Amino acid sequence: MPHRPSRINVGRRQIANHLFTGLAVLSTILVIAPLFAILVYLLFQGVRSLNVAFFTHLPRPVGEAGGGMANSIAGSGIILSLASLIGIPVGIGAGIYLYEYGGDRPLANMIRFTADVLNGVPSIVMGIAAYSLIVVPQKHFSALAAGVALAIMMVPTVTRTTEEMLATVPNAIREAALGLGIPKWRTVMTVSLKTASPGIITGCMLAFARIAGETAPLLFTAFGNQFWPSSLNEPIAALPLQIFVYAVSPYDEWHRLAWAGALVLIVMIMVSVTLVRVVTGRGMLKGGH
Repeated sequence: MPHRPSRINVGRRQIANHLFTGLAVLSTILVIAPLFAILVYLLFQGVRSLNVAFFTHLPRPVGEAGGGMANSIAGSGIILSLASLIGIPVGIGAGIYLYEYGGDRPLANMIRFTADVLNGVPSIVMGIAAYSLIVVPQKHFSALAAGVALAIMMVPTVTRTTEEMLATVPNAIREAALGLGIPKWRTVMTVSLKTASPGIITGCMLAFARIAGETAPLLFTAFGNQFWPSSLNEPIAALPLQIFVYAVSPYDEWHRLAWAGALVLIVMIMVSVTLVRVVTGRGMLKGGH
């Protein structure tokens, strides 16, 4: 005769199911609640200072009311674009090497170890390294140095994410492509990488979100500027830098602008990540139509 669970066992299972479901929901609320509280407080403090001048005007000197952070918004866009152009291709290339070619070779293991260590290095150390390697030889601060510093911070996350996502691609797909006579490099680029692209893009967005709000590396590289950016080889303004300067100042007007800048920075990150997720969800980056 088939074994039938008793009512007591069924009841225990239902209680355990409800208990763990409740714990999962509670954990989710505990994770989301701080983020929601920060967003609400930022909206409350920052939205009062947002106006057209904030997005179109340069910072005003001490004692003059008004002004904006237009040059800082533009500078952040330039630095983040530069960091992404450098860090994402290098990180994806390293991830491809680790999974598709490296295996358990000493070089591959050394790269994995280095990436894991770099992931835990404080951002201010990255800034000091970029200052020593780029700013000191050039003898001046620059947007290029800031972009390189942030790119170095992106590489470990992108590298490890790419390797993990390539590991999720079934080997049968690779073997089918190789069986058709397609060279391995082309199989990697058109089959493996394309199949794993949604996860890789998510990793790139996580790395982007991590560096977007960094201030310490920019103190040693970008340095800040009160004018519009004109060259990659000159000091440049950035939102985190300007927020830091305004936040530690003794002036209420600058505190108000710092809140507004923080709100704009958070919105910029959320919009960037959301846009990429929408594009990925529609299959435009999966090779869909």
